[in-house]
Amino acid sequence: MSISRIATPFILLSALFSSLATALPEDKSQPIHIAADNANMNELTGITVYKGAVNVQQGTLKIEGSTVELKQANGGVTNIKALGSPAHYEQKPNKQDPLTHAYGSKLDYDTLAEVLVITGKAKVTQGGDVFTGDRIVYDMKKSTIEAFSDNKSSNERVIMVIQPKATQSDTN
Repeated sequence: MSISRIATPFILLSALFSSLATALPEDKSQPIHIAADNANMNELTGITVYKGAVNVQQGTLKIEGSTVELKQANGGVTNIKALGSPAHYEQKPNKQDPLTHAYGSKLDYDTLAEVLVITGKAKVTQGGDVFTGDRIVYDMKKSTIEAFSDNKSSNERVIMVIQPKATQSDTN
């Protein structure tokens, strides 16, 4: 097998998710709005657990789940965990790009490291591009996505669908 046949999928992945590298910078300066049926806050641990059709929104960032846990430290949110059937994450990476969506049974978002771990029928979409697996690790700072299948309990594999992108000759 040639090196180009091995490297091509990784190059395609990098190109596909290069626009996912960062979120809109203005999102972090927006207030966080949270709606839920109930909330339980522990000021000693900095953890607040929201239950019942939870909706978290900060600018274009939205996280939805049946249960959402926010951890705060040093005056800001450092981690968001969401459970759902499925839990949902969305954010606009750049003004010109479509929304990025992530779905899974569990979302674990480290806001400082900008890493989102999606587990349980994990799926990431942007426009018509789709990436699925049992677990997906999406590192926004490094612009990388790692997907893993669950070989133990099923024969599901990592699946990727990449739509053709317009080239310079296509637009002329």
